[in-house]
Amino acid sequence: MNDKFVITQLDISPIEKRPVEIVERKGIGHPDSICDGITERLAIYLTKYYVDNFGMPLHFNVDKAVLVGGRAQAEFGGGKVLEPILIHLVGRATREIKKNGSKTLVPIEDLAEQAVKDYIRENFRFLDPDEHIRTQYSIRPGSVDLVNLFKRKQDIPLANDTSIGVGYAPYSTTEKLCLELESFLNSKTAKKKYPAIGEDVKVLCVRKKEKITATVAMAMVSREVRNLDEYISIKESVKEELQSIADRIVGKPIELRVNMADDIERKVVYLTVTGTSAESGDDGQVGRGNRASGLITPYRPMSMEAAAGKNAVSHVGKIYQITACRIAQRIYQTVSGVHEVYVILASTIGQPITEPQIVDLQYIPSANLNKADAEQEMKSIAEEELSKITTLWKEFLERKLRVF
Repeated sequence: MNDKFVITQLDISPIEKRPVEIVERKGIGHPDSICDGITERLAIYLTKYYVDNFGMPLHFNVDKAVLVGGRAQAEFGGGKVLEPILIHLVGRATREIKKNGSKTLVPIEDLAEQAVKDYIRENFRFLDPDEHIRTQYSIRPGSVDLVNLFKRKQDIPLANDTSIGVGYAPYSTTEKLCLELESFLNSKTAKKKYPAIGEDVKVLCVRKKEKITATVAMAMVSREVRNLDEYISIKESVKEELQSIADRIVGKPIELRVNMADDIERKVVYLTVTGTSAESGDDGQVGRGNRASGLITPYRPMSMEAAAGKNAVSHVGKIYQITACRIAQRIYQTVSGVHEVYVILASTIGQPITEPQIVDLQYIPSANLNKADAEQEMKSIAEEELSKITTLWKEFLERKLRVF
């Protein structure tokens, strides 16, 4: 495998030394994140069904979904949904199993329906999957070539696509801030203290030299806000909480903007009935939001591959994203003298998933780097992580891995 490796010492400034950095995170209630979450839950349910009933994961990819926003009328102290959200799930899956002369049909639509309802109920307090969501399914049998590829008898699965996986480490201060602000707003602690905070949260952090500006869009639940004065009060209290988080992470005050589209004089504010803008015309799609890092990071290498909904056995568009992140994190944590590291993996369809056509390891050194020893250790870490890739699907099944 050694000929697959390219290791490059970068002669560039680390991300935190560059003059500008922009980072974004879409929270779990954003329409794009809803699509990611539902398709990933369906992928888990399909994998479990195949393993429980047939002893092994079978071919599927349910990584296409679109959310068509509904219509709602939010008003202080109440409001109502006028037209439900439509979620259309699209993909390929093994629907029929032939065994001992008999056929078994896989209940794809039932599993999809359960995935939608379970995911929404577990992640939203005011969005009712029975009342506020309609679902449509176009999940067809997989193509013959891909299905046969998946069925080949061998210990190491073959890549079912030619894809790219990207990872990096460590997270910058701006990236950590972006993650932490959204994480707090969607935490149980915040929801208990401020029930009016909806799940649809988006954070954009911009660093210009030493100054960081964080812009937060935070849906508010109309039934939990009695009037405009209470809305303003909640907004200001939450802003103080966020500023405290920023002070801890950044070490100094930042400029914090919350719900900038509010027009207080006209009483036009970010109110929702259900806690998500998806209720009233904001649409969503798989893969338009966070990368496997949990962030959108235009100043870092990124793959546009949507990880959510893909099978975790042979779809390198998913497993290479996670593996690249793991390699980067391990190199940064264990290799002495590495200031920053980037990992890019590229697969070839039909080849063993443990053997990417290239493993590109790029790093920015810090002081006291022993180049030969460091690069050999990097290569060893990458080889070890690639050797574990065949069992990665079990971690996805246990919901241990984040893909958006």
